[in-house]
Amino acid sequence: MGRFRLLKMGLLATSLMAVTGGAHAQVKIDFWDQIWGPAEYIDSAKALVDKFNKENPKIQVQYRSVPWANWYQTYATAISAGTAPDVSTGAGYQSIQFHDMGAIRPMNDVITDFEKSGDLKDFVPGSVEKLKAGDEYFALPWNIDIRIWFYNKEMFDAAGVKPPTNWSEFRTAAKSLTKNGKYGLVASGDTGGSHYVYSLILNNGGGLFNEKKELTFNTDRNKEALQFLSDLVKDGSVHPASAGYDSDQRRRAFFQGEAAMILDGPGLLDAIPADQRQKFAAVSPMTGPHGDKGTIFWVNNIMMYEQTKNPEEVKTFLEWWSRNQLPLWTQGKVRSLPARVSFSKDPFFAQDPARQTAIAEYVPIAKTTGTKSEAIFAKLNAVEGDGVMMSLMQEILQGKDLGPAMERAEGKLKSIMKE
Repeated sequence: MGRFRLLKMGLLATSLMAVTGGAHAQVKIDFWDQIWGPAEYIDSAKALVDKFNKENPKIQVQYRSVPWANWYQTYATAISAGTAPDVSTGAGYQSIQFHDMGAIRPMNDVITDFEKSGDLKDFVPGSVEKLKAGDEYFALPWNIDIRIWFYNKEMFDAAGVKPPTNWSEFRTAAKSLTKNGKYGLVASGDTGGSHYVYSLILNNGGGLFNEKKELTFNTDRNKEALQFLSDLVKDGSVHPASAGYDSDQRRRAFFQGEAAMILDGPGLLDAIPADQRQKFAAVSPMTGPHGDKGTIFWVNNIMMYEQTKNPEEVKTFLEWWSRNQLPLWTQGKVRSLPARVSFSKDPFFAQDPARQTAIAEYVPIAKTTGTKSEAIFAKLNAVEGDGVMMSLMQEILQGKDLGPAMERAEGKLKSIMKE
């Protein structure tokens, strides 16, 4: 009897140790995710995290949705306080900015894993290399935010005008479509309006930087691109309210038929009912005066933080997330494009003409704000965040002289690069 009781107690102790050991074995990971879409996005992201947790019971991922308002301060404060997340998504330059602060964990081991598995070949060509500093990879691409041209088919048909294929045709079409209180083009004076500046500069083979990341703003190609935009304004082809519009007002004017063309993201038409979308279509990339094609894009990141105490488990989650995040588009209604080529073959994209045009025609010619540098760099966040190009766009839309406007912009850019 004594032996039986001892055996029973021993088995109970072993059982308790197993339970306790199992509890200790469960690793908790904090995942911070920006809000990349409407309310459905957060729901789909949470569902995806729940799916991972069920498939990986020894790892418990805790999801936190981070608003874009004051996002930089949110992360910077957490990093300084030692409470940074283990992993997060982020905008195009977030990982390089925090990498330069020593806060981002290199992920060459993830790249090696993906080379072996074949996953690395599934990313949009060149996108992985954009997120590299020296010999270190410090983030994975997860979505591609890109700008493409749209036009109002009904307005074009009524005017007997075909979608433009080059800048000359664009200017002629804009003039022809400007009549009876309607305009060829609508823009805005906010951040979305600054994307017109970047897109046209890159479409003309220009750029703000050279291969050494040195500022090269005041060049002939850049001047030519901005002069084209200025000429459209002087022609009277640009909606006169554009300088004071924000992006929502710009889109509203386009959808209401007040203007025939607009530059926006590939998911623009998601903002209107499905039965109205047939009125609009994407314009194929236009050829610049010297035969160039190009537009602006951002490779949005997912990154690991140096403060994590569980790098292997974080890596497990990050790799799983990268392979399984298609529902963020199909259910979460993300308006950007996936960084994985295989996702773009899903019917969600294949049945959307505008997204197909973006994937097949715009992505291969897209460039970053840091062009002609191969990789992004931290100063790009300040260049875009300071509002230099936004102010320049406002001056152009107001019909101000281009020369002095460019000089003011160049002075601000030089100051940013010296900081």
